Amino acid sequence: MTAKQTTAPERTRRSARQLVAASVGNAVEWYDWYAYTFLATYIAAAVFPKGTGNSLVPLLSTFAVFAVGFFMRPVGGLLMGAVADRRGRRAALTVTILLMGGSSLLVGLTPTYASAGVAAPVVLVVARLLQGLSVGGEFAASTTFLVESAGPGRRGLFSSFQYVSTTAGQLVASGIATLLVNTLAEPSMDGWGWRVPFWLGGAFSLVGFWIRRGAAETRSAAQRAAPRPGLFEALRRHPRQSLLIAGITAGGTIAYYTWTSYLPTYAELNAGVAKSDALLASTISLAFFALLQPLGGLLSDRVGRRPPLLGFGVGFAVLCVPLLHALRDSFAVLLVVQCAGMVLLTGFTSISAAVNAEVFPPRVRAAGIGFPYSLTVALFGGTAPYVGTLFKDLGHSGLFPWYVAVLCLLSSLVYLRLPETAHRELER
Repeated sequence: MTAKQTTAPERTRRSARQLVAASVGNAVEWYDWYAYTFLATYIAAAVFPKGTGNSLVPLLSTFAVFAVGFFMRPVGGLLMGAVADRRGRRAALTVTILLMGGSSLLVGLTPTYASAGVAAPVVLVVARLLQGLSVGGEFAASTTFLVESAGPGRRGLFSSFQYVSTTAGQLVASGIATLLVNTLAEPSMDGWGWRVPFWLGGAFSLVGFWIRRGAAETRSAAQRAAPRPGLFEALRRHPRQSLLIAGITAGGTIAYYTWTSYLPTYAELNAGVAKSDALLASTISLAFFALLQPLGGLLSDRVGRRPPLLGFGVGFAVLCVPLLHALRDSFAVLLVVQCAGMVLLTGFTSISAAVNAEVFPPRVRAAGIGFPYSLTVALFGGTAPYVGTLFKDLGHSGLFPWYVAVLCLLSSLVYLRLPETAHRELER
């Protein structure tokens, strides 16, 4: 047996271990993050005071806290990205998952407004700030880790597992939320049922931590021997790349959070869809979305990164408004609208990790990706539920689809000018 024959299976096993380490931990991270979104109406009723004459006030408060958590993500991307660039990708990944587990437990233990008054929303805000710090660092470290673990011509495929695992976390969160809503009586769901997913999230994080401890470090020996980069070195030395990542991300993040997180609530508020139907449609469409990701990644390894990105951006700019306006009180219509958006969205999600990693040199890759990406997500993705609910509250719900379409169109202009990087060797 030749050396080549003996090393090929070893490379395959190593690649599988790397994918599992990144994916399992990432799924746990995003399970915790999205459980909050799916259970927003229950959290609103328990943690915030009732609005005087306006039933949307508690829900607006809940989504405002959701947005606040997003604004810690750039800090997490910068700090945990720096840890990944200085101490290694694996070290950053183990820290982020422990942070997420602790913050998930804190959400589950948040007191009600009736029992603790203003302390209840304060505890919730602290928990979301910790979650934001963790998720921002998670994307920076896991994106770099996944793409650096890929073999030649497979960066798009490996990149797709960023959103396979993210969607798996969402799917589990949505599935558990749907199960609880459909099996528990309303008083039980309002009282303690909404807390169960967050208690489970704390336990899941320990499993992810154990798996990640066995992953192989992807930072090269040359990078380990080089002087440590400064905290703001990526921004200072690579401002063009930072702006490029912001432009790439803006349309993708608003479309992603609208379709995968906010759409059930949007359908409830604007089309009268039942809460249980909205959650079930979301669960089915998320499973479909996860299956699409590797196909999108493989396609980009063949045809390049720019065609799928343009397919997403132009497709959403043209179809977002008619799709959201087509919603009505129908489970089938909601499911079709969600799945149609998921097909278009795959052009962005399946390859965003590869595109981001190919923009920055390895010395500052994690921090370079983490800060501009997370800041853009905070500005546009994290505020999507709040903006959509606010438009409804102001009596202009029809403007929200146009807001999403315009951002996707602007990102499409960036995609047109984007250098093709799919077939270049990744700098180590």
